[in-house]
Amino acid sequence: MKVLAVTGRLAQDLVRACAKEADVLVLDVEIAAFITPEVLQQAAPKGYDLILIPGAITADFSTTEAALSTKIRLGPKHAADLGFVLRNLGDVELSTSIPACTLMESRMRKDALSTIETLEARSEPAMIIKGVKIGGNSRMKVLAEVVDATQMDEAALIRKISYYKAQGADMIDLGVSLDANPEQVAFAVKTARKFTDLPVSIDTVQPEMIMSGIEAGADLVLSLNGDNIPVVGDAVACAGVTAVVIPGPGQTSLEENVEAAKSFGIRIIADPVLSPLLQGLAASIKGYIDIRRANPNLPLFFGVGNVTELLDADSIGSNAILAAIGAELGASILFTPEYSHKAKDSVGELRTASEMMMLAHHRHSPPKDLGIDLLVLKEKKHRPEENISDKCTPAETDHQSEMDTAGSFRIHIIDEKIVASHPKMEVAGISAKDILNTLIDFGLVTRLDHAGYLGRELEKAEIALRLKRSYSQDEALFPDKC
Repeated sequence: MKVLAVTGRLAQDLVRACAKEADVLVLDVEIAAFITPEVLQQAAPKGYDLILIPGAITADFSTTEAALSTKIRLGPKHAADLGFVLRNLGDVELSTSIPACTLMESRMRKDALSTIETLEARSEPAMIIKGVKIGGNSRMKVLAEVVDATQMDEAALIRKISYYKAQGADMIDLGVSLDANPEQVAFAVKTARKFTDLPVSIDTVQPEMIMSGIEAGADLVLSLNGDNIPVVGDAVACAGVTAVVIPGPGQTSLEENVEAAKSFGIRIIADPVLSPLLQGLAASIKGYIDIRRANPNLPLFFGVGNVTELLDADSIGSNAILAAIGAELGASILFTPEYSHKAKDSVGELRTASEMMMLAHHRHSPPKDLGIDLLVLKEKKHRPEENISDKCTPAETDHQSEMDTAGSFRIHIIDEKIVASHPKMEVAGISAKDILNTLIDFGLVTRLDHAGYLGRELEKAEIALRLKRSYSQDEALFPDKC
């Protein structure tokens, strides 16, 4: 296929560098996005199967396409992505309204998720818990803990479970507070079972609470050790409930407790216990290696939250690395509580990470270029800037704003919504663009500098909302470190 990429004068060097698989036509405009159908038609390029125009163009080129007898389609929005688009032209039908980069990214993601779904359907697990495959070559499952679930009322517990389910949790763990009683445990388990069809685990080492959880219908028990196995072993086995087995107490090894649980006929998931950073993490990883070598088919429990909750760093990268380590160790379950605010969204992050690891393992490659990723603040590749025009005017720094006669606004975030409060009305939403347009439509903004200010603050609030950060009007979203 013979392809022509058209551009303007400012971007021509970048387009030529990135579009080595195509010819390049520089039209008589400075900025490529300002190319019109008339300008392209006047240039009258011939002998091409496809003409790629900049992805930011919104004009209708159908008449020009007919006049030139050549297919005209949107290329990528950024010239730096031209090479990627040109190399993958055969994989997707380009559009006259959707930029090529958007189409291809969507196609890659769709293909990746389809492959993961197929791999999971064909996988052979070590066990199945309420329809969820565990271990074997199935995807690592994410177990989300509801901390102190026994202290919650029904509405609060349902909200938390609903949130975790929306995040992609495969299983729900109900944390039992130290002062809980058996009735509270039974209530939490029954509420969870009534609301969700996901497997539900009860998280306690107290025999009385374990028994109450089993009787209420728990699908999984966290955790059995040397003290409680003799007390609850028969009940766990008779109920057919799977149990996570941990080391202890004292010097009792994981291997000893696993053997004790096996003697009762309990279905076992082993937890060597992942230690926090600088508190024995490396040694605990060796413990996973040792148990995996001794028991190749035994599902392993990997407590990711033990690290992320005790590390003051963004959770998204930490969860990706820990999921990769878990995959190498043969982990079956990735466990996290999202206890602290810095770890919020960890369940969703681990779900994506588990899918990435499954796909990377299938491709025999590192977890990159998969079609799905965990890139949020940093981009995969930097897009080179275009040259600044000689006609560029330096920005002024001494503008004096005047009060808008239509009134002022207070902007804040409430219940995961951006709220713009005005003496006459209040507008709420999740889109800075939609809120600003609404304020303008109602005549609440009359000055251009006020509109610009509101746009900046609303966009800042939207970024804060998406990143789960606090927002304060007129304060920097990312303040300098003291």
